[in-house]
Amino acid sequence: MFVSKLLKERNIAEYLIYMWQIEDLIRANGCDIEKIKCSIVGSCPLTDEQKSELTQWYADLIEMMHCEGVMERGHLQINKNVITWLTDLHLQLLRSPKFPYYHSAYYKALPYIVELRAKGADKEEPELETCFEALYGILLLKLQKKEISEETKKAQEALSTLLAILSNYYIEDKKGELEF
Repeated sequence: MFVSKLLKERNIAEYLIYMWQIEDLIRANGCDIEKIKCSIVGSCPLTDEQKSELTQWYADLIEMMHCEGVMERGHLQINKNVITWLTDLHLQLLRSPKFPYYHSAYYKALPYIVELRAKGADKEEPELETCFEALYGILLLKLQKKEISEETKKAQEALSTLLAILSNYYIEDKKGELEF
């Protein structure tokens, strides 16, 4: 919970990937708050009050996952909303001539996005969701200590750069400092 708040304020892209990890962590623990208390919360170096707060956060997420029907797969609406906000901002940035660095990063990432979508990514989902899914998949491969090809590393760099720039613009936009 504490990490999620910090990431949401500082880097919305990392926040979203973190929240996807949390969804999967909850699923890996059978959506059982008692298992989460033992395996996750119990091992955290926190005060009792902080542990209670963290447990409640996980319990709330479990309840949301249950209500939204994403106990086995899919993403919470709060996380889908982030994709929607970022997609809206992404499109505004692309429409404006004031953001050449963003345009450049997008066109460097575009061949990878097209390739991912051609390989089976959902063509109905926003391009940014394809980017996030690719980066999340790479993260999972790394966690499993699987080898990452050079081409995948190039894609990761292009997609990460695009999302990092977008995240910075997101912060500026939330502060009202972004002019299109």
